[in-house]
Amino acid sequence: MTLSTLETLRLTVAALRQRTGESQRELATAVELTQDKVSRRQSGAQPWSLDEVDALARHWGMSPLDLLAGPTHAAQALTWPPHPADPQPQPVAPQALPPATFTATQPTAAPPPAEPAPATPADPSPENPPKPTAPQHQRTAHPADPATGDTVLTGGQPTEPTTDYDRDHHGEAVPHPPAPCERCGQPVTHRVNGRPLHLGGWCTPAPGPGAAPQTSATPTTHHQTATEATNVAAAPAPAPHPVAAPAPAPAPHPVAAPAPAPAPHPVAAPQPAIAGAQVEYGSTGRDLSYYLDMINSAVEQALQEYEGDTEAASAALEKKAIPHSMTLFAATRVGAVYEHTVYPERLEFLSKKTRNGADEIWEGRHKWENTPLLEAMRRDHTAEATVDVLDTNAAYCSALKTHLPIGALQHQPSGGFDPKRSGIYLLPARPTWEHPHLPDPIGNRHEAGPVLLDDATVRLLIRCHKLGLCEAPHITEAWTSGTSEGLLEKFRRVLTQARENAITDGDQVTEKYVKAMYAKFASTIGESTYNRDIRRPDWMHIIRSQAFANLWYKAHRAHKAGLTIVRLRGTDELHVTGETDWRTVFTEGRLTTQMKLKDQYTLPLNRKRSA
Repeated sequence: MTLSTLETLRLTVAALRQRTGESQRELATAVELTQDKVSRRQSGAQPWSLDEVDALARHWGMSPLDLLAGPTHAAQALTWPPHPADPQPQPVAPQALPPATFTATQPTAAPPPAEPAPATPADPSPENPPKPTAPQHQRTAHPADPATGDTVLTGGQPTEPTTDYDRDHHGEAVPHPPAPCERCGQPVTHRVNGRPLHLGGWCTPAPGPGAAPQTSATPTTHHQTATEATNVAAAPAPAPHPVAAPAPAPAPHPVAAPAPAPAPHPVAAPQPAIAGAQVEYGSTGRDLSYYLDMINSAVEQALQEYEGDTEAASAALEKKAIPHSMTLFAATRVGAVYEHTVYPERLEFLSKKTRNGADEIWEGRHKWENTPLLEAMRRDHTAEATVDVLDTNAAYCSALKTHLPIGALQHQPSGGFDPKRSGIYLLPARPTWEHPHLPDPIGNRHEAGPVLLDDATVRLLIRCHKLGLCEAPHITEAWTSGTSEGLLEKFRRVLTQARENAITDGDQVTEKYVKAMYAKFASTIGESTYNRDIRRPDWMHIIRSQAFANLWYKAHRAHKAGLTIVRLRGTDELHVTGETDWRTVFTEGRLTTQMKLKDQYTLPLNRKRSA
């Protein structure tokens, strides 16, 4: 059976990805595509273009003809890893490396880490080949071992004839718990013939005396920052220990039995995390250090510019919060699965009627009081109650986790609600609310007639219906698009972690700066003359309504725990009273998942505010 050129190319791309250990997202970033586009090309839904073939060939350091010649030939022509696997890094002071800064509003990819100068061995040999000094995408010659005639890959060990990772019946490599490679001792998560081994030629040689410790055999990717490279370079080298010399590779034909593997040496202990670096997704090991460095560098630059004057630096940073937040958001979207629409077609009900006016969307803003409770206390002059005013921390930052429409809104005249879509919904009348001791999820609006609600408010009404508090919302028309709850997720995690780090360090400048970033991001992505990078008024309404909905959820939680809700204000203020201590319901603190005591007063009229 003869494969077509496109089928051969897809097999070659899959084989080289398996060989290099790249994820589909990392490959997409390297060739300036999205992960979704790479997936469609690999599945056959769309063909690879000639320009994309050129980009793939440059990425793997070969000519396009080598890439189209099939998996075997492409694997032999592959120049990988792009960085030497075992360089001798030179100690560099952290301040000598340029920090990440807010320099562009639409970056295409995260800058690569600083590459340390490679060390050239004094006595090159087949077991200790010379290290390449060519750039990442420049193809280098593969010298032959004079003893066996096998090809030697620069920066690694002699290749084995024909080996591949163990695969399941679907053809996918079977993952295993990390175990030391039998040759190099570095962690490996796949098996070759049941043994923990890297594929031939990809092992990292054991560090010799004075060499810097290696924490992973995987090549450095764009997720590692220059600060991390400095941290590894400055770490003390482990005590040298003897390592058995690797056995020479067998002749290609016939395949000989594998030589006894040398005893694996202990894996180098992982280096301590750099300051401010936090794991983004615990199961993947991706960190946020690059994005946190963008925030920290802006703060340091402002403090240097104003000679340590924290008030002047804070004021300057707040003025730059809008462009900086947009740059950070664009950086967190590099390599994302979905490409969101920045300037969709305007809808009439999403446009302001006057310059300082509002559009036709109702967000469910809270300005609610427990009227029956207050009237009863006014009648009974002997009754008193102490009210605790609880404050929600970073309400708009938490509200960034919400269902946002990805593309432009499309009209659905039949109405209805689809949880996989998000947008704006038309209800002929507001649902009836018959619980005077609980706030109305739509807020204080009592005008009769149709009402336009955004996705966050409609999802809150559906939740109330499932709790048996009201009828399900009747939607007659909708303007929606496919939705994702993760569009702003990495952006939210970065801001949340930067805020937590600032609180821990007592850094009020960074804390105010981060607050200005998420607050102004949420308020200017609609129609604003100060933000020209994005215009999504539907996003603005949904984010703000999500903040109101989050406060309603907290009020309902307190009500279920036995507390009495006295008032609800805006996005962050919850007034409660009762015999139950609110600290048994919420955790007290300043994190986004906690609540703090803002004020206390006494009901009825003789309000005695605390100092």
